[in-house]
Amino acid sequence: MTADPPQLQPPAVPYGTPDAPRIAVRGEAHIEADPEIARIGVTVTARGADRRTALDDLTRRNTAALDLINSYATAVERLETGAFSLTPELTPHGHGERVRAYHGHVHISAELNDFTALGELATRLADLELTRVDGPWWALRPDSPAHRTARQQAVREAVQRAREYAEALGTTLTALVELADIGADNAERHSYATRSMSRAGLDGAEGVGGTAPLALEPKRQHIHAQIDARFTMAPPRL
Repeated sequence: MTADPPQLQPPAVPYGTPDAPRIAVRGEAHIEADPEIARIGVTVTARGADRRTALDDLTRRNTAALDLINSYATAVERLETGAFSLTPELTPHGHGERVRAYHGHVHISAELNDFTALGELATRLADLELTRVDGPWWALRPDSPAHRTARQQAVREAVQRAREYAEALGTTLTALVELADIGADNAERHSYATRSMSRAGLDGAEGVGGTAPLALEPKRQHIHAQIDARFTMAPPRL
């Protein structure tokens, strides 16, 4: 007994039909919001003629930096230690593997939500021995209400645009067929203004003790939301 051949489904019509014309539009939104967090990077450095001296100095300076950051506990949301290195520097023209000095580095990152404390902390970190501070990098949290506001505004803009097209044809929208997030939610979420501060780079100054806290102006965040939407409309009379 021969089985009946499978029934083929009719191909999908991507652009609608005369009885249900389709409109495809793109909705966009551009809004600004104040940053919610700021990140700074701290690099602690040590150099010694022997490994133990370099490591001891690096440990002491790293502890001083961490203790200072932890003293701002209510303002610090996240504190992480990144890369650590202790590298021998060989004598350039000597015979054999003779070590001239050892160089140590520890990288620390901190995330703060209090921008007044940020300026004070950055200034005090920059005053530590052989410590470099980079940043700040301003940002919104991933769950910031600003992202939701931008997405909703983009959807409303798409609906309004589709209605205007339908009205131009003397008809109205009948149904939403598709709503697609095309991944352009926040093009500049990590936009930043960078300032580097380092005691080692103060041209021989004795330090910045007693200096007023650095004034940092938060950078406004630009949020861009973009969606694609497709609607059907009642057949217009052309």
